[in-house]
Amino acid sequence: MVGTGPGATDLVTPRARLAIESADVIAGYRTYLELVREFISEGQEVISSAMMQEVDRCRKALEAACAGRRVALVCGGDPGIYAMAGLVFELAQRAEKENPAPLPVIEIIPGIPALGSCAAILGAPLMHDFAAISLSDLLTPWELIEKRLHAAASADFVIVLYNPKSKKRAGHIEQARDIIMKYRPAHTPVGIVVSATREAESVELATLENMTGHDINMQTTVIVGNTRTFTWQGRMITPRGYDKKYSLG
Repeated sequence: MVGTGPGATDLVTPRARLAIESADVIAGYRTYLELVREFISEGQEVISSAMMQEVDRCRKALEAACAGRRVALVCGGDPGIYAMAGLVFELAQRAEKENPAPLPVIEIIPGIPALGSCAAILGAPLMHDFAAISLSDLLTPWELIEKRLHAAASADFVIVLYNPKSKKRAGHIEQARDIIMKYRPAHTPVGIVVSATREAESVELATLENMTGHDINMQTTVIVGNTRTFTWQGRMITPRGYDKKYSLG
């Protein structure tokens, strides 16, 4: 399981690059494979699939590994954060129950997650406690997502929103905004990063009140500040509390 980070090739870790270059088989969502195309050679087998084919992709990768081949299953960001690591372990567990033969070793190679790369682009919005919530209700009921939004907003967590909007879920980001506004001022800073570190990258600072008027899609990560988050010189900063503990001059 190889995490390739946010998209820029110079943010792929040396360990991840080595895993890709030394693999017999490379599997992944075709968009993520294109981002690391320069690390793939002609002699390697590539298993490429589209969005919504995660189970098939992971199953094929696991089958290739069980056949004795060295497989790199590529994930954008980090494999263990809204990605494929959990699914591979679930499939491996099921395979073990059906066939007690030894399974291949599964190694997780971490990558820079979207929340880390987007926070770095924005400044320092995650300096205090934060919660990451996906607005996709494909695998999680919307009622549960709403419950988590209420919990995170009422506890004054900085909130990172993954999968904020798609053609089928155009209204979820507005519903999320309305829930958070029950607990935070309308002027709360919001960072909106589209396609972080890629050629099409765009970065905007908004407020909780006007955030839905900005370009938000499935390639976007939205970071909503807590009640102490502020902006300065185009950056978004959440204080850790040093100003209350020490004299900052």
